[in-house]
Amino acid sequence: MASRRIGGVLLAGSRALSRQHGLTGASAADSQILQRHLQFSRFSYSSAAQGGESKKILGVFFAAHEYAKNPEFLGCVENALGIREWLESKGHKYVVTSDKDGPDSELDKELADAHILITTPFHPAYMTKERLAKAKNLELLVTAGVGSDHIDLHAAAEKGLTVSEVTGSNVTSVAEDEVLRILVLVRNFAPGWKQVSEGGWNVAAVVHHAYDLIDRTVGTVGGGRIGQELMKRLKGFGLKEMLYYDRNSLGAEREKELGCKRETDLDTMLSKCDVVVVNTPLTDQTRGLFNKERIAKMKKGAYLVNNARGAIADTEAVKEACESGHLGGYGGDVWNAQPAGKDHPWRYMPNHAMTPHISGTTLDAQKRFAAGTKDMIDRWLKHEAFPEQNYIVREGKLASQYL
Repeated sequence: MASRRIGGVLLAGSRALSRQHGLTGASAADSQILQRHLQFSRFSYSSAAQGGESKKILGVFFAAHEYAKNPEFLGCVENALGIREWLESKGHKYVVTSDKDGPDSELDKELADAHILITTPFHPAYMTKERLAKAKNLELLVTAGVGSDHIDLHAAAEKGLTVSEVTGSNVTSVAEDEVLRILVLVRNFAPGWKQVSEGGWNVAAVVHHAYDLIDRTVGTVGGGRIGQELMKRLKGFGLKEMLYYDRNSLGAEREKELGCKRETDLDTMLSKCDVVVVNTPLTDQTRGLFNKERIAKMKKGAYLVNNARGAIADTEAVKEACESGHLGGYGGDVWNAQPAGKDHPWRYMPNHAMTPHISGTTLDAQKRFAAGTKDMIDRWLKHEAFPEQNYIVREGKLASQYL
């Protein structure tokens, strides 16, 4: 393999780089992107630390290939949150990879001596108790985004690790996407789009299952940051009722501002709703929350939107409810597990509005969670505290939303 050194960095030939990334027949532009960013572990380097201890930071992101040409696309392996130059200028070693599955993955090879691990919910590196046990030097796990359920949080707490995420970084992005999916389902948009894409034209085949959102009842399971942003956006749709189920009340003033009402019993709320949106973290209590029995308590023909976590809904129960018509449709961008297998039933069930995990990783959201990740790593290296809301595991204790 032809290679050369510039400033101590090994630059590999573009053909070998393409093979490394699985880009057989890759374009010259693809190879140039890979050369420029040098993201895989074999091309990483560490300079001598200046005035402090050198750390190894390991990041796991999806590969964007030709789409990484956009410099705003920070959340991919090629652009690696845009923090490489900053980290290496301070003498730290920054290794990133997209290879995360299996005992021989690059993640497992590099994790053994890593001090800081950066992961994302969009290409989750599942950090099991066994994996964490092998990470002898690990101190900090940062989720670039929101939602750290891909980490065994109890094991992290037992090991004395700190787990953090960029709280609030994609609240707007997810709430906007939820409005989109509600409308896609209620207006039966997807079949119409599919028709014209395939050269067809059948108005009846679309509008026989299309409704207006006005005068409907929408409920959110969870009244946190995203739930409130969703309710704020739905206020102008002329809903009959906007309901929320949460263990904590928003208070009379906030409820009046959002035009919402709290329900203290989940099943009671579900029986009233034409649309239900899931806005709760994945915990031991919420895993499988929407099983066959609970879905049966929803109104016949109601729609279910889940951008929270795929495991909150039972895969087979959702499929069967969509096939029977008990659910008017199901939409979301989260799967159990990710990436979803080609045979995952949610890909093929009727009346769905499913996509890959995209709602919380718009280019705007990427800027926010990249900046938040950099800020927390900077604070960690300076032995400074994070914003309180960013801690998920701290000093052996889990954040309240995961209890």
